[in-house]
Amino acid sequence: MSPSDSQTTGFGTRAIHAGQNPDPITGAVIPPVSLSTTFKQSAAGVHTGYEYSRSGNPTRENFETAVAALEGGKYGVAFASGSSVTATIINTLHSGGHLISVNDVYGGTYRYFTKVAVHNGVDATFVNLSNAANIKDKFKPNTKLVWLESPTNPTLRIIDIRAVAEYAHQNGAILVVDNTFMSPYFQNPLALGADIVVHSVTKYINGHSDVVMGVAVTNDKALYEKLTFMQNSMGAVPSAFDSFLARRGLMTLEIRMQRHEQNAKAIAEFLQKNEHVEEVIYPGLPSHPEHELAKRQQRGFGGMISFRVKGTLDNVNKMLGNLQHITLAESLGGVESLVEVPAVMTHAAVSAEDRAALGITDTLVRFSVGIENVEDLVQDLQQALDKAY
Repeated sequence: MSPSDSQTTGFGTRAIHAGQNPDPITGAVIPPVSLSTTFKQSAAGVHTGYEYSRSGNPTRENFETAVAALEGGKYGVAFASGSSVTATIINTLHSGGHLISVNDVYGGTYRYFTKVAVHNGVDATFVNLSNAANIKDKFKPNTKLVWLESPTNPTLRIIDIRAVAEYAHQNGAILVVDNTFMSPYFQNPLALGADIVVHSVTKYINGHSDVVMGVAVTNDKALYEKLTFMQNSMGAVPSAFDSFLARRGLMTLEIRMQRHEQNAKAIAEFLQKNEHVEEVIYPGLPSHPEHELAKRQQRGFGGMISFRVKGTLDNVNKMLGNLQHITLAESLGGVESLVEVPAVMTHAAVSAEDRAALGITDTLVRFSVGIENVEDLVQDLQQALDKAY
């Protein structure tokens, strides 16, 4: 598929064909996994574009090309994990730099900003961006980067990406948006003004809970060259086999995301009516404070729900212990349904004081709705909630 085709063809077509060319020698429709660590050169320093697998690998490039096409970007750069994407981007900042992050951010990102980046001379300010204008007085002369999630993890707040992009660019900073929760199917931050969009590939893009990977996509050649230099220098690259699996998972992203959303909507409506549930947080519900904003900047509402049950952590644990089809586990975005309690799992690195301010209470449950039969999921939740009380 040519670059021009990637701008005019449908999402599902790009997900299957972008970068995925049949093998020119055997005609294999699915290109073989390139496991070689090194590549023959025709003369010293003369090669086909590949010389050593850390700096470039055909299977990895296939995946990078496909994700870039789905995000509407020119360049994709894959990494060994979502966390290594974060580390690499922050390492492009010089010591003495400053970044602004949305306050309701993934616990691992918060941990990196506050426990690692700070020791490398990069300071972070966390801001409630439910109102994008809150960022205006947070910029400093050394602010080089703004980091967003939308929806945020785990309280699913929606941030006005376009507005934040304008503030960032007015102040000479770049905007990075973590698009993991939406996937490229439901949202494309580059089209809203972001400079880099990042994903934990481990989640929806791969979709089968069997690969740990990350990716960054940009349209800016200078940023791309920085990222590939760091990718090669730091060496946090995914294996060829993981790249193959992620590329394989990407082929079904469109139909998986459609089913994730269909199930999530039904479950959010069920939970709203359940007597044991205090609050349901899902951008697809009209009750969500940023429902209209979500409708404007997204093409759907995704498969992530957070809900707050009545009672205490004891009630939460009783519910979790009685689930049959839904699994208690960290991570999200797989075909199977997963639940977790952010306060004691994914966001345990966030201080108790900050968790309280963000509403990450012991009774908040994050639910990654899978693609099982929705009737089974609803029944499972019903019986587990009944037993918890």
